[in-house]
This record gives sequence, C-alpha cells and structure tokens, in this order.
Amino acid sequence: MKIGIFGGGQLGRMMALAAYPFNLSFSFYESAANCPSAPLGEVIGDKEASKASLDAFLASADVFTYEFENIPVAWVEHIAQHKPVYPSVKSLAVSQNRLNEKQLFAKLGIPAAAYHQVCSQADLQQAVDTLGLPLVVKTTMGGYDGKGQFVIRQAEQVAQAWSELQAGAPLIAEAFIQFNRELSIIAVRAQDGETRCYPLAWNTHHQGILSHSVVPAPQVDAATQAQAEQYITAILHELNHVGVLTLEMFQTDQGLYANETAPRVHNSGHWSIEGAICSQFENHMRAVAGLPLGSTQELRPSAMINIIGQHPKTSDILAIPEAHLHLYGKTERVGRKLGHITVTADCLDTLNTRIQQIAAVLPNKMAL
Repeated sequence: MKIGIFGGGQLGRMMALAAYPFNLSFSFYESAANCPSAPLGEVIGDKEASKASLDAFLASADVFTYEFENIPVAWVEHIAQHKPVYPSVKSLAVSQNRLNEKQLFAKLGIPAAAYHQVCSQADLQQAVDTLGLPLVVKTTMGGYDGKGQFVIRQAEQVAQAWSELQAGAPLIAEAFIQFNRELSIIAVRAQDGETRCYPLAWNTHHQGILSHSVVPAPQVDAATQAQAEQYITAILHELNHVGVLTLEMFQTDQGLYANETAPRVHNSGHWSIEGAICSQFENHMRAVAGLPLGSTQELRPSAMINIIGQHPKTSDILAIPEAHLHLYGKTERVGRKLGHITVTADCLDTLNTRIQQIAAVLPNKMAL
C-alpha cells in the first residue's frame, strides 16, 4: 500500500518513519522539493497547486491523509471523489474553522468559552460589551503558534484588534477563561470505530509556541482523565473520524473547557515515540491503512521539548540519560520548530531534573 500525505513537513516525516516497518511507502503533496519528508518518498506539487499536480498526487497513492489542517477543503474533496481520505472531509472542515468547532462543542455538550462571530468593528465592540474583558479575538481560519490572535485588555484596543485581524474576517471573539493550566488529549479511531486514548499531556507555551509537554500530566485524577476521554470520543464518533485527533483544553476550577481540535498527529504527542507502547504516528498510520490499533499505554513518565530557532549541540543532548534527539532537517530561523527532544524517567522528579538539564544546553536558554 502507498499512502499519500498532504504536506511534507516534520509530521509527515514522522508518520512515514513510523510506518516504514510495515512495508508501506509514501508520497507527499508539497511545493518545496527539499522539505523534511523528501528523503522518505516522492514529493509532488508546485507553488500554484495546479490541478495537474493534484491529479499526479491522486495517481501516486492508494489512500490519503494529511499532516496539517490548513489546506483547502476542495483539494481533499477532489481526492475523496476517487480514493479514500482519512480523516474525512468533515473532520477537516470542522477543525480548520473555529466557529465550526464551537458549534460542534455546543452540540455535544462539551464546555467551551462563550463566543461571538465578528464580521465588523461594530460586532467586535458588541462582543466586548457582552462578553467583557479581557477578550480573545482570533481568525476563524489559519493561525497557529500564537499567530492570528489578539487579546483585548482595554476597551481602547478594539480598533487596533480589528485593524490587525480584519483581513482574516470573519473572526471569533471568545470570553477569556481563567485557567490553571493547559492540557491536551490525543486519541485514535480505527475504520471499524474502535477508539483508544493516550494519557493527558500538560502543555506549557512560550511566546505562543508550545515549549514542552509532560505525560502523564501531574496531579490528574482518574475522573479528569475519564472526562477528557469522554469528550474526545464523542467528537471522534460524531465526525466519523479515522486516525488521530487532538483536543486541546483548559483545566479550570470548574473542570475542563475545550479550546480547539486538530484532526491529526500533534506536537504535544511527540513524547509517544519513546514514551508509549505505540506512538501517535504509528497509530495514525495503522488507522489510515486499515490495520489494528496499537496500545496507547505510556511506558514511563515522559516529556517532549521543542527545539525552536537554534539547534543545540547534538552531543550535549545525547549525554543526558534517556534523552532522544529528533531533528527535522530544517535551517535555523527565529521561532521555527527545528526538532524536538523526548526524555523519559522512572518518576516525575527525575524527569523534571532531566528537563532542566536539557533546558540548560538549549542555545536560546528557554525556561522550562
């Protein structure tokens, strides 16, 4: 079987690496010939995303998936008319639009921030009057790692927020949630409807970009894990989703609030490569290929640390016990994810010590 992947970045690369032992092969729809996935399969595409290139991609594989959600639904619909695409067009259409996500949460009874759709500066002012301040304003489409967002803290900032984001209209304005920490849960659903969930991850961000994740999230009781599993399982079945899905949440004194979904493998799940019996990447490929799912059980306390902007010295990372270095073949650039480090330990205290050892040798000395 040959699998076509929309996108040739690091997520596509890691999916292919996970599934090569199954004798699967890959093609990637990507305009950059030197993308991170290039060594692992045929790269098809052009900067114009022409119909000819899309048809060549269609002919290149038996079944299709994607590594990110910011792709035109029309591309996926074109493929789906001829060959299987997992996850479905419905999953993509919901996850790439924040208004659709909020409507899905409401339909399934999953708590989320109150929100208003914003199509004009007057709409934004009404959202401030109704929802109060601070107010988080986001583009409904696109936006990642803190981009496409504005937090209004004073009424005088309404005009500035609209000016900066109006090109992405319609926007969504969300009531600010006072939360204790950010958590995410990753689950996978097979073609026959079987679902399996990974343990909750505790996520910490730096300047809008995920800094590191710790799994299992410390001080999470069984009821919280069960609540998260109930939410994500409901979403999986409602969307008839096949493959991995991620649900990002806020943990508050009143319980878990959904923030957003990602219909794909996720940065907060990279720990699973060394920290789980079956990684998120392997399980996604198993689901897409119609194979039995693997165990999502964690093996040891684990952490994932993103490498952002500058590469560390390889020997410094590998000198730290149970640390594993994953580089993506990217050139250095401010704010760019160049790779990640996974580290495991026999207990959380030792894990935290190793996280600090890693932080000390990262070039940008990111606080972890």
